[in-house]
Amino acid sequence: MTAGSTVVVATKNPGKVREFAHAFGKLGLQVVSMFDYPDLPEIVEDGATFGENARKKAKTVAKALDLMVLADDSGLVVDALDGRPGIYSARYAGEGASDALNNAKLLDELSQLGAAVSIKAEQGTAPQGKTKLLSKARFVCALALYNPSSGSFVEAEGYVDGFITDTPSGAGGFGYDPLFWLASHGRTMAELSTEEKQAISHRGQALASLLIQLEQQV
Repeated sequence: MTAGSTVVVATKNPGKVREFAHAFGKLGLQVVSMFDYPDLPEIVEDGATFGENARKKAKTVAKALDLMVLADDSGLVVDALDGRPGIYSARYAGEGASDALNNAKLLDELSQLGAAVSIKAEQGTAPQGKTKLLSKARFVCALALYNPSSGSFVEAEGYVDGFITDTPSGAGGFGYDPLFWLASHGRTMAELSTEEKQAISHRGQALASLLIQLEQQV
């Protein structure tokens, strides 16, 4: 891999494209996405884990385009829901569901459980006012970069722990970010700047690990 190389990000999520472009730009790598290749077929994400889905997406698109492809599979794991929505996070409320619909389903399921948790003072600042924390949760991200020339993968994973709040807050980010409360910051993920989010998020952690490996190749 050399500076100026093109990396295709196998996603149609604008938020993810922005985050990857921001990170890879530091290495002088050009990022394009599946928006630039509208004729690619949809990939069935039928893996049992985040890593399996990421590898399948990366390899399938890379072979079709003969370019390096980075794919991620990421999602939300909620303790009170026995790990759901997990690998189905992006389509929790159905195929093509919006972020708003997925968030609404998550809150509905937690409200039916009557779930509520408390956090210890040493864990950080609790939400103020009427906001409640409904469950411990974790964001997970698996990244897989496939190079068709060498037939090899570079992989990384990242995690961030937090809580699900009953009141969305913040206009930044995407997905479940407005509901993901970070006790250490006293804010939701959607209230962080891009730089703050990449420093602590699951995708940011995975990217940092991946970039360390790639820096040796650029």
